[in-house]
Amino acid sequence: MSALAIRDARAEDAEDIAGVHVRSWQAAYRGLIDQSVLDGLSVDERAAGWRRILAEPLPTSLGTLVAVRDNRLIGWASLGSGRDPDGLADGEVYGIYADPSAWSTGAGHALLVAAEQRITEAGHDRAYLWVLDGNERADAFYARHGWLEDGAIKIEERPQFTLREHRRVKTLPA
Repeated sequence: MSALAIRDARAEDAEDIAGVHVRSWQAAYRGLIDQSVLDGLSVDERAAGWRRILAEPLPTSLGTLVAVRDNRLIGWASLGSGRDPDGLADGEVYGIYADPSAWSTGAGHALLVAAEQRITEAGHDRAYLWVLDGNERADAFYARHGWLEDGAIKIEERPQFTLREHRRVKTLPA
C-alpha cells in the first residue's frame, strides 16, 4: 500500500468527495436509514453541494481535508468552530467519511488526527462531533481515539427520514 497524503480539499475534488460521501452512507447506514433513501442518494447532487461548500465555506469553517492514496481521494473530513449553542467555544468535526474500500487502512485515523490538530491550532481545546445512533463501527472508531459520549442527542428531521444522533466530545492536547 502506498503512502497516504492528507491535504486541503480543492474545488476539483467536489465529485470525488461526493462519491465517498454517498458510498460511505450506503455502506455505514445500511439498516439504520431506509434502504430506498440510501439507494436514491445522488453523487451529482452531492457534488453540486460540495462545489458550493468548497467555494463558499461556512463562516465557522476551518476547512475540508481529504485523504489521498495512489492519486485517489479515499476520504474527507470537514471541520470548524462549533455550531451548536452549547458548543460555540468548541471545535466541531462536521463530517468525516472514508470510502468503504478504504475502511481499516488508516485513512480515517489520519483524517481525524489532522482535523484535531487543525481545530487545536485554531484555538479550541475541546471538540465534538455527532454520530448516527446505531453506527457501532463509528462509535468504536471514535472511542479508540478518545472521543467520549456526553449524553447529548440531536434529532434532525429530513424530508424522507429522521436522523437521531448522539454527541461525542474530546479534550484536545495543547
